[in-house]
Amino acid sequence: MREEKPKRILITGAAGFLGSHLCDHFIKEEFHVIGMDNLITGDIKNIEHLFHLPNFEFYHHDVSKFVHVPGELHYILHFASPASPVDYLKIPIQTLKVGSLGTHNLLGLAKSKKARILVASTSEVYGDPLVSPQPEEYWGNVNPVGPRGVYDEAKRFQEAITMAYHNTHQLETRIARIFNTFGPRMRLHDGRALPTFISQALQNKDLTVFGNGLQTRSFCYVTDQIEGICKLLFSDYPLPVNIGNPDEMTLLDMAHEIIQLTDSKSSIIYEDLPIDDPKQRRPDIRKAKELLKWEPKISRREGLEKTIAYYKSMFNN
Repeated sequence: MREEKPKRILITGAAGFLGSHLCDHFIKEEFHVIGMDNLITGDIKNIEHLFHLPNFEFYHHDVSKFVHVPGELHYILHFASPASPVDYLKIPIQTLKVGSLGTHNLLGLAKSKKARILVASTSEVYGDPLVSPQPEEYWGNVNPVGPRGVYDEAKRFQEAITMAYHNTHQLETRIARIFNTFGPRMRLHDGRALPTFISQALQNKDLTVFGNGLQTRSFCYVTDQIEGICKLLFSDYPLPVNIGNPDEMTLLDMAHEIIQLTDSKSSIIYEDLPIDDPKQRRPDIRKAKELLKWEPKISRREGLEKTIAYYKSMFNN
C-alpha cells in the first residue's frame, strides 16, 4: 500500500503569538506546515525550534504582496496582522493592507488550490459594544475614522471579503472571532494590558491602569484558544464564531490579581483612557459550545501562573 502524504497547511503570521502555537499544533498532528511571516511584529525565535524538521518550511514574505506556494495545499490559516494597539497605531497602513490585500491574496490562493481557509478575525469587530456579552449577530459599534479603526475596519473588511468568496465561489471558509488570549510567547512589551501588568509587577514597577480600571476584559488561555480554532477549521460552519473565555473581570481586578500572584511590591497608578477604548469585552460562546462542542478548560488563575512562570524565565535569561 502507498503511504499517504501528510496534509499541507499554510499558516500566515507563523512567527507571532497564536501563529507559532498553531505551527506547533499541526506539526504534532503530522501535517506538513508552511509558515509565512514578514517578521514586522513576529519573532523568529517562536518557531526556530521547528526549522530542523522535514515537515516544516518557512517563507519570509509579506502576504500583502502576491503569495505563491508550490505544490498541493489543503488548508490555510490567515493569522498575519498586527494585533496590539501599540503596533497598529505605529503601522496603520500595513495593518489595513494585511487585512484587505493580504486576505484577498490568500483567498485567491485558497481558490486556486481548492483549499479550506480560516481567517483570524477579532472581538474588535464589535468596537465599543452597546451589548454584553457580544453574540455573533451583534453588528458592533465601531468608529471607522478613529485611531483603532485601522484594525477594526481591516478585520470587518476581512470578514466581508471572506464571505463574498464563500458565497460567490463556494470556497470553504471559516471565520474565528478571537477574544483576548494570553500565554507563553505573547510579547512582553506588546502594549496590551496583561503582559504589561506582568512585566511591571515582576520588576516591582507601578502597574499602569487606564481610566478608572473598571473597563472589563475576558481572557482565554492560549491552549484553549488553539483548540477552539482547530475545531472551527474542521467544522462545516462558514459564518463567524466567537472563540474566547466568558470569564469577565475589570482590568483593575486583574492588576490586583497579578500583583498578588507575583508577590510584587508594585502599586497601581492611573492614566488617561485611550480614544475609543472598549468599556466591555465578553464573548457569547453559545455557538462554539453547540456547533464545535468547545469551551475553555483552563482557569484564569492556572493560565496566569503558567504565563508568569514563562515571563520570569525571560527575565532570568
